[in-house]
Amino acid sequence: MEQINLNLNNIIKENENSILFTTNRPNIVMDHGKGMYLWDTNSKSYLDFVGGWAVNCLGHCPDVIIEAITNQSKKLINASPSFYNEPMLKFAKLLTNNSCFDRVFFSNSGSEANEGAIKLARKYGEKFLNGAYEIITMINSFHGRTLATMSASGKKIWENLYEPKVPGFKHVPLNDINALKSSISSKTCAIMLEPIQGEGGVNKADKAYVETISNICKENGILLIFDEVQTGVGRTGKLFAYEHYEIEPDIMTLAKGIGGGYPLSVLLTKEDLNIFEPGDQGGTYSSQPLGMAVGMAVFNEIINENLIYNAKIQGDYILNRLNELKDIYKLKNIRGMGLLIAFDVPYNKGSEIVEKCLEKGLLLNSPRSSIIRLMPPLVVTKKDTDKMIDILSEALNSIF
Repeated sequence: MEQINLNLNNIIKENENSILFTTNRPNIVMDHGKGMYLWDTNSKSYLDFVGGWAVNCLGHCPDVIIEAITNQSKKLINASPSFYNEPMLKFAKLLTNNSCFDRVFFSNSGSEANEGAIKLARKYGEKFLNGAYEIITMINSFHGRTLATMSASGKKIWENLYEPKVPGFKHVPLNDINALKSSISSKTCAIMLEPIQGEGGVNKADKAYVETISNICKENGILLIFDEVQTGVGRTGKLFAYEHYEIEPDIMTLAKGIGGGYPLSVLLTKEDLNIFEPGDQGGTYSSQPLGMAVGMAVFNEIINENLIYNAKIQGDYILNRLNELKDIYKLKNIRGMGLLIAFDVPYNKGSEIVEKCLEKGLLLNSPRSSIIRLMPPLVVTKKDTDKMIDILSEALNSIF
């Protein structure tokens, strides 16, 4: 094992200088995955409760994605966005048939989908609201890493990064309806929010709050945008999180789980917002057949295998098991919906807990030093959760 580790360290040392530094990574090289597990080049296994940041909704290397890529790649990979292709048309219809929306635009990442939503909202403001362009978003929100979506995001640590930011965004506290009302002006064209702030620490928008926002938008003729990049496609125990609120947004964005690990995102909107002119929006890889085939396969698998219901019952089970540890390890504010779950830990030990769990073969995420977040694939079982709890308990015992 020492020789294997030595070889692995040499591989990293010899090649890591070719990677542009953007984040700290452990001395692990992931080699392959299947289902709920990843294996590194030392053949060590890791139970994955991060799921590629809520991306691998069907687990690692699911057969349906392998089959979709294999079959479509033999037929047509990319015909350019200038033409229709059959998977594009079928996938678009599948999405509109299963949602409250009428039109879709396909792109590659959550940032691109949210950027498209911002463009569409400003196009609407230009045409129908006397040039209104401002969008109200929430403090602690996360909408992406393009310059515009970083400007839309309410991350404190980004306030002075890459200045000057794209203007036209106001940030208000989540669930503070008075702050939101006071921010609306004649320049407001849209309100954009995540129904559950994932990167912000799994903070849920209250139902009454969202209902009030929906009414405000209707009364003022401004748009309601739901960023469901992390919450969409079964993650919360509904196909889309907006269903929990019994309202219909004007625009919704999807990414992460929609591709099951393949880079894919979607902008969905109502028919009356089909207002882009040729050249207003596009993308070299928009609607390319390979991605369309994968997205369709993932979406159908989630529906056909009733993984939406599994997300609900497994999420409830995880919450119950975590509550068993609550008093033992002083865990607080155990929260979540479906398979998007978080809890607070004492003494800002989040990163230390993640590191200790990694050593023991469990992948967790700490979006803040006081928070642990869980976003396992929708195929997770009670057996997986029991093992996660055992490893987490061992890690907490060694730290506290």
